[in-house]
Amino acid sequence: MSAIETPEALAPASGAPAPSDHAGDSAWRAAARRLRRNPGAIAGAAIVLVFLAVATFAPWIAPFDAGELPGRSQVRPTFIPGPSAEHPLGLDRYGADLFSQLVWGARASLLIGVLSTLVGLLGGIMLGVLAGGLGGWVDTATMRLVDLMLSVPSLLLAVSIAALIGQSATAVIIAIGVVQVPIFARLLRGSMLAQRGQDYVLAASSLGLSRRTVTMSHVLPNSISPVIVQATLMLATAVIEAAALSFLGLGGGAPTAAEWGRMLTAAQNELEVAPRLALWPGACIAVTALGFTLFGEALREALDPRTRKR
Repeated sequence: MSAIETPEALAPASGAPAPSDHAGDSAWRAAARRLRRNPGAIAGAAIVLVFLAVATFAPWIAPFDAGELPGRSQVRPTFIPGPSAEHPLGLDRYGADLFSQLVWGARASLLIGVLSTLVGLLGGIMLGVLAGGLGGWVDTATMRLVDLMLSVPSLLLAVSIAALIGQSATAVIIAIGVVQVPIFARLLRGSMLAQRGQDYVLAASSLGLSRRTVTMSHVLPNSISPVIVQATLMLATAVIEAAALSFLGLGGGAPTAAEWGRMLTAAQNELEVAPRLALWPGACIAVTALGFTLFGEALREALDPRTRKR
């Protein structure tokens, strides 16, 4: 007759690892749990959420419309009114409310950053799938094109493309997107090559599935996570490069248009009179880029099994 099993007998032996409460979690759920414990991720997410909220609700946050010049009559060549009850951050050189310009500038930066990153992401996915999925001479030709694009400094390439297309917001979006294409392409190709050696690919091929089906239905979905994380990081770069191109005068539009890079350009001649005109948009660019960088790095750390913290 077997002995009755007591709770002590059912308990794991000392030294044996206790079963984890999250053993059945998916990779994304486990990553979300690690992100909640990461102070950098929390800070980055908070900055990004504030930026998104300001950009989304700009018409309700900004006291004046974009391009409106309520204090035009108050501005003099040697005097730009500072903060007041009506204008919390003062006026700019054209007589526009500085706070309103910063709020509307967040929307412009978000639009350019997201669209340019989407252009780069889609172009990079197409090249990455060609190189990592087909291999052979297609892989060689595609990667030589990618190497050629990477051999040119990113800002120089973006300036050249924007200058060729013309001065407009569309030119800035295309220029930044093209610069990002080779980064996404190389990352996706490397991830797909790593996945092609996995057992599930061999099993799918043994079942008679075509190479196209295996690539698009199995390899690509399992290779896309690092690319999505990289897109979060590239949003920070896109915001900075958009401001740089606008600062160089390639963004087009009126001088009074609300865009952080254009605001920095307009503030150059007023640094001695009103340095705040350069400090505020510069701080917005830096803080926004920091938020995307912190969150992107934390997300990459949480999803990468080689670097993530337990």
